[in-house]
Amino acid sequence: MTTYSFRLYVAGNTERSHAAEVNLRFLCDAHLSGMYEVEVIDAVERPELAEEGRILATPTVVRLAPPPQRRVIGDLSDHGRAAIALGLPAAESPSEGQ
Repeated sequence: MTTYSFRLYVAGNTERSHAAEVNLRFLCDAHLSGMYEVEVIDAVERPELAEEGRILATPTVVRLAPPPQRRVIGDLSDHGRAAIALGLPAAESPSEGQ
């Protein structure tokens, strides 16, 4: 099974930053069954990493693996659109595994 890798860029300890992290982890838990890793980078504390990643707005999540790389800007509150934009596999419905 493929392991997904994400990098979430946020700007400080704000409500929007927290929402983006919570929503990303929710999506990963729902679609990836623990086969993922999330790195959170605070662009306020580490501006050089945001510049290196060419981050123009926060929050931004970058799917690093599997290729191709994908980027989504925003707090990921629209779970359906965010899952599609990040290229996540369809979530298994409860009746499928039985």
